[in-house]
Amino acid sequence: MADPELVIQADDLTKTYLMGKVEVPALCGVSLAVASGEVLSIMGPSGSGKSTLMNLLGCLDRPTSGSYRLEGRLVSDLKDDDLAVIRGRRIGFIFQSFNLLSRQSALSNVELPMRYAGANGSRRQRAIEALEAVGLGDRMSHRPNELSGGQQQRVAIARALVNKPAIILADEPTGNLDSKSGEEVLRILLRLNQERQTTLIFVTHDPEIARRTQRVIHIRDGRIEDNG
Repeated sequence: MADPELVIQADDLTKTYLMGKVEVPALCGVSLAVASGEVLSIMGPSGSGKSTLMNLLGCLDRPTSGSYRLEGRLVSDLKDDDLAVIRGRRIGFIFQSFNLLSRQSALSNVELPMRYAGANGSRRQRAIEALEAVGLGDRMSHRPNELSGGQQQRVAIARALVNKPAIILADEPTGNLDSKSGEEVLRILLRLNQERQTTLIFVTHDPEIARRTQRVIHIRDGRIEDNG
């Protein structure tokens, strides 16, 4: 039964990939519960399964077995088209490499998730407000190559927030930034979590990020070793 206080409720998730004729297990029975508004880090060495787990939590993939509920809704069995709708409307992504469209302005980049989600009417105003929230009200017309790395990541944060998602998944969000820019990006994310109560999940190797989150989940060999 779904718990209304949990934004994420994953039970006994497994994921197995077929490499030729060989089955390769990536996740081996992972269970995880995350409360609404929580801030946590998922850590583990390369090949531990943390990226696979992020893909399942972000509705980018489906588990081989087990169940996953997002905001109480069972999503682990949905078809690809339905997963795409959930992903576009309820999940925000922030990547190490920013993933901005180089020929589009900051404002247009932030508007994109609303276009994909079919939002009408106030798209531009919502994008403006999202950029202002990350301190880029004076950089809206700039393209990515006219912005610093820290500014590009702040555009990516605004893009992740603009649809008011239930969760934000941040995959090594400071990995390509110098220490000053990384600290600024981290501070913005934590402030927005406090202001908006958006659940924030970091997938990271950075112990400084982990130290600043409420809970740290360690994963190794496809299993959770420590659930905080």
